[in-house]
Order: sequence, then C-alpha cells, then structure tokens
Amino acid sequence: MSKNLFLVAAALLTAAPAAFAQPAAATLPLDHPYPGELVLQVDLRAAPRKVFYVRETIPVSAGDVTLDYPQWIPGEHSPSGPVEGVAGLKITGNGAPIRWRRDRLDMFKIHLTVPQGVSQLRLEFQFLSPTGGGEFGQSVSATPKLVALEWNQVAFYPDGFWSRDVHIAPSVLLPSDWQYATALEANGSVADGAIGFKTVGFNTLVDSPLIAGVHFRRIDLDPGAKVPVHLDLVADAERDLKVSDQQIAEHRALVQQAYKLFGSHHYDHYDFLFVLSDNTGHFGLEHHQSSDDRIFADFFTDPSTYMTAASLLPHEYTHSWNGKFRRPADLWTPNFNVPMKDDLLWVYEGLTNYWGDVLAARSGMRTPQQARDALAATAAAMQYRPGRTWRPLQDTADEAQILYYAPGAWANWRRQVDFYPEGELIWLDVDTKIRELTHDRRSLDDFAKRFYGIDDGSYVTRTYRFDDVVAALDAVAPYDWAKFFRRRLDSTSAAAPLDGLRHGGWQLTFTDQPSEFFKASEKLRKDINLFYSLGIDVDAKDGELRDVLWGGPAFAAGLAPGMHIVAVDEESFTPEAVKQALVDARHDRKPIRFLVKNLDYYRSVEVPYYDGPRYPHLERLAGAPDRLGAILRAH
Repeated sequence: MSKNLFLVAAALLTAAPAAFAQPAAATLPLDHPYPGELVLQVDLRAAPRKVFYVRETIPVSAGDVTLDYPQWIPGEHSPSGPVEGVAGLKITGNGAPIRWRRDRLDMFKIHLTVPQGVSQLRLEFQFLSPTGGGEFGQSVSATPKLVALEWNQVAFYPDGFWSRDVHIAPSVLLPSDWQYATALEANGSVADGAIGFKTVGFNTLVDSPLIAGVHFRRIDLDPGAKVPVHLDLVADAERDLKVSDQQIAEHRALVQQAYKLFGSHHYDHYDFLFVLSDNTGHFGLEHHQSSDDRIFADFFTDPSTYMTAASLLPHEYTHSWNGKFRRPADLWTPNFNVPMKDDLLWVYEGLTNYWGDVLAARSGMRTPQQARDALAATAAAMQYRPGRTWRPLQDTADEAQILYYAPGAWANWRRQVDFYPEGELIWLDVDTKIRELTHDRRSLDDFAKRFYGIDDGSYVTRTYRFDDVVAALDAVAPYDWAKFFRRRLDSTSAAAPLDGLRHGGWQLTFTDQPSEFFKASEKLRKDINLFYSLGIDVDAKDGELRDVLWGGPAFAAGLAPGMHIVAVDEESFTPEAVKQALVDARHDRKPIRFLVKNLDYYRSVEVPYYDGPRYPHLERLAGAPDRLGAILRAH
C-alpha cells in the first residue's frame, strides 16, 4: 500500500484520529468449507449520493449464529474496516425479522439466533460511503461521475471460518451509462440489470475491488501477452483520460521492467484500477491481481503531478510480488477478523517503496535527475526526524496500526509510518552493500529473483519471516545481514541511515534553490516546506503550521502546529512573503518577525534564523563509483 496519498518525498503530513475496538482474544477459525454459497448484490445507482444499497443472503442452520464485518483490511495494516458506515441493517428469515445484537467487546461482530425452519438469512442495509476526511477505505470513494467499491465495506460473513472457505456470488447494479473494471470475472448473467460475477472465496472478493464511472478508458499494457495487464481509468471529466503515447509507453515499460526484476508473475491477469479525481481520497491499496489507485485528476495532463506521483503505480504493482505473493507470516491471517502483526512492514512496505522508485526510473516515468531529487527529498525528510532519538524504526512498524491514523502535528517528533521512507533508505544500503561486496557482480535484483521469482504463475501466498529474508540475502552475498538490519531497525541515533547514498556514489546536500521535484511536491501538497531552514511546514493557502521541527529555530521561538501565520515582517501572509523573509534575514541579519494566531489569541514571534533557504539535493562523491546510476538504469 502506498498510504496517505503515496508518501510524497516521505513527508506527507495528514491528520485523522481513530479508535478501534479490539477483541478480547483471538480464536483462530477452523479450516473447513462453509456449507452453502453466499449471494451478494450491491446497488451502486445511488453512488453519486454516496449511498450503496446492499442485499446479502447467507445460508445458515437453526441456532446461535455470529456474523463478522471485515475488520483487518489487508494492505491497510490496521483494524480499519469502516463498520461505522453500515446503516439500516435488517435481517430476516423466511420473511420474518430476526433480532440481532452487536458484541459488547468486538464492534465488528453481531450475534443472532436463527429460528427452526430457517435455512438462510437475508440481510439488507446501506453502506454510507464517506463524504469527507478519513484514510483509505474511510476516505471519499464516490463522486457524481464515478465510484470505487471495496467489497469488504458491503458484506458480512460467517464467524469461525477461513475466508477462503466461504464462497460468495457477487453482483453489482450500476447507473446505465457507467462502465466498470475489476479483477473479478463476469459470469455473463445480467439479472434485473445487475452484472454478475463468478463465485469466489470471500478472500478473493475482498482482494478484487471494482471501479466504475461515466468517463472510462482501458489501455492494454502488454499487447498480445498470454497474461494480460491493463490500465483501467475512471475520471470525473473526459479531459483527464488523455494519456499521451509516451506515457503509455512508460507504463508498458513498467510491466516489462518488473518482469525483468522479479523473473516471474503471480497473477492470471492484472488490472491497475486508477481513479483520477480531485474529489476522492488519494492513496494506493494493493491487491493480488489488481491495485486500487486514486490520484489527482491532472495526473496525466500536468507534468509536475505526473513526476511527483510517478511511483504510485510501480509501488502498488510491486506489491503483487512483495506483500501479496510473498508476505510476512504474521500479516497472513485466515480471515479478516484475526489481528495482524506489523513488525516486518519495513520489508513489506519499505522494500516496496524502494522498488517503486527504482521502477519509476527504469520505466522512464521519472528521469534519472527526477529520481535522484525524489531520493534527496526522502533522505532529507528522514535526516530531519528528531523522533528517531527516542523511537527506533522498528517501533514505527510495531505500532503501525495506530501510526497510520496519527495526527500530522509533531509528526517529526512522534514519527509516523517511517518504515516506508526510512525503509527505502535501508534497502538502498542493502543494494549498494551487495554491489560493494561482490565487486558489482550482484545486486538486490538477484535477491528479487531468488525471493519472488519462485512458483511462476502461482498466486498462492508464500509467507516468510525475518530469518528467511536474511538467508536469501546471504545466498546472494554472504554477510551478517541480521546484525546489519538490527543495528538500523533498533537504532536511536539522531542520524538517518544514509550509507546507501554514500556507497551509491552520492551524498545529501542543501542549496538555496529547490529542485523541480521539490517544487512539484509543494504544489501537490499545497504547502510551503521550510523544514530544512526555519523548521516549519506551512499550509500555502491559509498559513496554518502543519508541523514544526522539534528543536528547530521556529520551535525555539515558540511556534507550534495548529497556529496560523497572519503576517511576516509586517506584511500579510503569502507563500512569497515567507520565502522572501528568509532571503532578507540572510542579508540584513535581523530576526524574522511573525504575527501568529493561536485559536482566538494573537502574538508576535521573532525567529533569529539567518542561514537562508535550504533545499535538499544529491551531489556526486568524487572518485566513487556511481552505483545509484546503475540501480536506476533500465534493464
């Protein structure tokens, strides 16, 4: 998953508090078939109003029955199932209402007693799709012109069974002029306007989202291949479906570069389900034979958006190998209501972040310079992470289910899901270390083929643990990899793990001019990122301090997240005024004066900072081999 948009430059700052109910104890279900077949119909004709109407039939026997609503959503790494969206639930048997009650400890379970003579339950309810805020499936998924359906939002399933052992026949009703795409296979039936799909295990249903909309386009990314790969687009406006020939060529190159990297595929077909809208949530969520990707409307039509977000699809595509086919053992669970353990997310997500950026470069979606500028932004964000001195990277993975929903305020001190960006830096270190150890005869590509290239064509999940990763690396280049990782994962050093840059022939540096990538990132995030100078990240529209660097110049002067800059050096707030104040202070050596508003209170603050603007770049190390260039080069 590429979470919270796609972690642009590893520094997206978001805020969405949440609380999750946890079961008192997890009882593992038995692996045996559930008798009978569930039937699910989802009516999306009211999706423009963000209301999904659901009818579900569940075979049962008389007696006490418990139904589960999916809680732990794969790829979201947290108990984030949006159960709060379920409304109007009515359950009947043979036409008569059946009373139900929610579990008092586990909000994702409902209990009921099935009367004698009733062989199936009929559930009718609405899923109230979010209208604003939230993350992933809790964010906006529908507009007047399109919808993205995650099946886990609209179905209950019997408690106590492996999800793969519960079979379900799904169908959807769409507005008459909408087209759709999904990894599910249609069964050819259209009953009362509903499009039917082949019966699948409940796990496959949840793993196969659907997008639909008025403005739709499908692009073949591997023409003539026996295993098809498609880019399926829906947008709020037809103009946003204009994909250039060059962009199509780059996405086709992505498929081929991934095959060369991993030496395998683990799907019968693959669909990038791509929503282009300014009105939905923005993120990526991996699935085995598809990905649920949502980005700004101008992704294909604005070069700066395309450059900044170029790693989103490569990231989610990589997850078909790393995360879906190969998965940490404690992230594989028999159903969606057994808790997951996130401690290996620095492999699951950190390595995927690494390959996503590498494949964006190898496919041509980013130029080598853009790729280096993106890496510089990641390295700088992690270098300016003082929270590292108390929270080791391992803890960001261990607490991921909370940190995904942590506020953006004080993110640099609290730390967030840093196993993405810092994990990427660690895996760059691994790659360059292998190259150094083997005199550039081997690389992390060799690990990829060994670890993910097995069972070509199969999409049966193969789990792994820490020792399996270490053993596979040792087979490529003998080294004490366990010590290598533990030193970085458990460190509370203030310094970010930047050895991979040095071994790659580059170093992080700062100048007074932002790179084109940095400027594009600010444009996309609508912020002023002055973290490496004043130590503030500011909303470009209203002057709100999104975050303040713990211990930085602004922090020392008394500024804090949530305050608003009203004026700077006696001039009304604008992004240009703040940036000019940095330049002026460098020349006149006078403190920068801010008028800030904190709730209903105003105060003047002086920040004695005189070093001017500072923006991250990578600089070549004289005489060192350019291993980073070799890593980014197309194969």
